[in-house]
Amino acid sequence: MRMNNMLHFTENHRYCVYRDFGLSPVDGKMLGLVYQPMVGAFAISFYRLLADQVPQEQVGYSDVEQQRKLFLTLGLDPSEKGRKFLIEQTSRLEAVGLLQTNRLYVPDSDDYMYEYELQAPLAPAEFFRTQHLTLLLRDKIGKFAVLSLREQLFREEPVAWSGLALNKENITVPFYEIFELNTHSIDYELEQAIAETSMARQPGLKLTLEEEEAINYADIILRFPRESKNRAFVEALRFDPEGMGVVNFVARKYELSIQDLCRLLDEDGVFDPGGAILLDALQHIANLQFRQGKRRQEEREVAYGKIVALRGEESKAAASSSGNVTEEVAVQMEYYVDVPPQFQSKCDIHQYNMMLRNEPYTRLLKTFFPGTIPDNLLDIFEKIDLNYKLPGEVINVLIHYLMSLLTSGGEQRINRNFIDAIAANMLLKQISTYEQAVQYIRDQSKVKEKVKEKAAGSTTSGGRARTYGGRGAKPKPEIPIVERTGAETAVSEEEFAELIKMAERMQSGKHKKEV
Repeated sequence: MRMNNMLHFTENHRYCVYRDFGLSPVDGKMLGLVYQPMVGAFAISFYRLLADQVPQEQVGYSDVEQQRKLFLTLGLDPSEKGRKFLIEQTSRLEAVGLLQTNRLYVPDSDDYMYEYELQAPLAPAEFFRTQHLTLLLRDKIGKFAVLSLREQLFREEPVAWSGLALNKENITVPFYEIFELNTHSIDYELEQAIAETSMARQPGLKLTLEEEEAINYADIILRFPRESKNRAFVEALRFDPEGMGVVNFVARKYELSIQDLCRLLDEDGVFDPGGAILLDALQHIANLQFRQGKRRQEEREVAYGKIVALRGEESKAAASSSGNVTEEVAVQMEYYVDVPPQFQSKCDIHQYNMMLRNEPYTRLLKTFFPGTIPDNLLDIFEKIDLNYKLPGEVINVLIHYLMSLLTSGGEQRINRNFIDAIAANMLLKQISTYEQAVQYIRDQSKVKEKVKEKAAGSTTSGGRARTYGGRGAKPKPEIPIVERTGAETAVSEEEFAELIKMAERMQSGKHKKEV
């Protein structure tokens, strides 16, 4: 029984017992000989007391009473010490599978009610097939005592049958060979009566778990610094359920521990002058911490992945040296991709597609770069491999797509954000095979061609097309300023003399104005 606040479990709270089975003599022997050494005599007595709350000749619910009856019957003091002891006994029964405790909230009385749902003891054969229970019993009473108990609970086969080779045949008669049901007429009244009289179980376990996982005020105030100037505001959360709801909402949203939450509540600007929590400010600093933690986790995963990759390469090298070579996976012709220009003189289309399908991305990158692979590019694909968990063949197709964009004469810059966007799109579309990746890049190429055709059509049309913001289109059309003609005519002597006279007249007129 998980209980954070002892005031939620007292002798004044009401309870009921649910039992849908009857205790047989074998069950009684299992409780006394097997379960009692594991959980103790007091816990088994408590189990039998709960079982007796429902009449032995019936199954279902008991009457609703106060837990004071349990305390007085068991001889427990209704104090904090007695409550803790009873909680410990119920936890022992829950751990071995004899009890399930549910807490139900009653809105009318604003109080809790407890439901003790009893579970039947395991049969001897099923118990000894359960490994953790058998090991626990061995740790409690020893190995030879366990074997002795097993002999007491099982009856061996007759001596007359032992040592004989017998052929066992199942000659059991099934139900429908003896009995015949009238399935042509359906008794709706009987089905309705059975449905109405069936016991309806009250749900409440899910709400209980969510409430127990919520951060309590006591957990915060115990870890919050006393000298903090926000101490008074945090202490006011004790009587502010709405504020505690905001705190739990932020903690659940950004996966904050209690220590992280106390650190954030100690920051400046989290509370307004009246002591209310500023949700936007708290979410902002919580988001910063969440992203920082995520980035550190990714760095740790990358470092761990590098170590695993190095060890994997060593094991592959050892396996290849011993003759265990991994078989290559063939590529169907319909999923072949074109060979880039830098590979056309090195390999044919079959070899290139086999390399994309079977080689790791690190070896594929080495073939594209004559020297060392740039560190920033290698870090990008390491993140895609170790954090995004894209398969190796999908990463190879992504590399081929990026290199084809560069070699096709496009103006697209290959940077981290662009590659992350394509990888994220692949993840959203759940691309996990080589064939799906090839189909994806083909679809993307078709989309780009359609965009280019639209851009070209808009620039060549007679109207004024505003395609300045379109991707793949030029910002402004090229307008020739002066058109050059191929043949230039020479100036004759008469025309040259006229030009000289015109220049002299212009010069003389300018001189007169200056005087």
